[in-house]
Amino acid sequence: QPTMTNTNKLEKIIITNLDTMIKQFLLPTLLLFFLHHPTPVQSRLPTERPITILNESSRRISIHWIHPETNELVLQSTPDILNAASQTLNSYVGHTFQVTELPAKKTGVCAGENEECRVNYFTVNENDDQIVFVKQGLEVEHSDSKAVADKSAVQLLEECKSEANKKILAASPTSVDDASGSGANLGPEESEQILEELTTCVQKGIAKEIEKANEEITFQSEVRKGMAGLLENYTCADETLNSTEAKSTVIWDGRKVGIIVDRPASKIHTIEKFLTEAECQAVEERAKPLLHDATVADGSGGSHLSESRKAKQAGIKVDWDKEQEGDLIARLSRRVYDYVNHVLPFEIKENGQEDLMSIQYFGRGPDDDKPDR
Repeated sequence: QPTMTNTNKLEKIIITNLDTMIKQFLLPTLLLFFLHHPTPVQSRLPTERPITILNESSRRISIHWIHPETNELVLQSTPDILNAASQTLNSYVGHTFQVTELPAKKTGVCAGENEECRVNYFTVNENDDQIVFVKQGLEVEHSDSKAVADKSAVQLLEECKSEANKKILAASPTSVDDASGSGANLGPEESEQILEELTTCVQKGIAKEIEKANEEITFQSEVRKGMAGLLENYTCADETLNSTEAKSTVIWDGRKVGIIVDRPASKIHTIEKFLTEAECQAVEERAKPLLHDATVADGSGGSHLSESRKAKQAGIKVDWDKEQEGDLIARLSRRVYDYVNHVLPFEIKENGQEDLMSIQYFGRGPDDDKPDR
């Protein structure tokens, strides 16, 4: 048998370097940039995960959460998910769901064996951006951010490894006799060049994936902004449109809280009697001499005036050293921090934070063609 040549050694070095790239650099980088609509993990409970269920089964389906203690089926769909439709749920790691085929409306039967309605199951894992595809035959395919990154990382590395192997084979000896020759084996310079080309290949591949992810993020951002503008103009123009009703109510510190939106990345809560009349008057008095035209961010860390922003604003400095003396502004500001830390796992302290902001809106009349913002 021929002895190990420089080529064999180089192949082992390349394999070792590939493993290192996957574990320490490539996979974490791709995982970061493959989150096309990243969810801020800091704004949710540690085990909370949003999941999207996409029905591609050609059948109507229903989704039930399985109670872990009683095995009771709790309906989550409303009441079904039609073919080609989707539904998003807020769930938690370890929760298991049952996917159930529903009878066709015309025939009243299912497409399973002996016309039985088929079922399948999936469990929420620890990864982000989870999508559950319900395929033909009610087969369940569970995808998430890590799985997408794994697949893309392997594909990218296989392409780069293939190119490196071509270089190795082109310079490799073809027989035992060739191995003893002086020009057939790879020298240090050739070996270093192949490793350098392998690294460059991986870097270029990552750069392309990052560019694709950034383009997707930009596209989705523009779509959302466009939709928001249309919805805002519509809701402001429709004087008969009622305010959104709270989905649920809770009590916090003796105050009634209306939960209007409660998603991992956005929460809208209304709190009745959040401040007292005395606190309200104190805010107005402190803000009155400081009110000025409100500004908007200019995208470079600064701010500027905007034609569409007609509000007045004032920053009110909080005298935290007077909190123990019963200062109304300090007491109100403390309540703001208490509630924010109650609903978010940030444990925000007042040190280094912005001043309390007072904003006053002034209407321009029903005949104006643009709404107040």
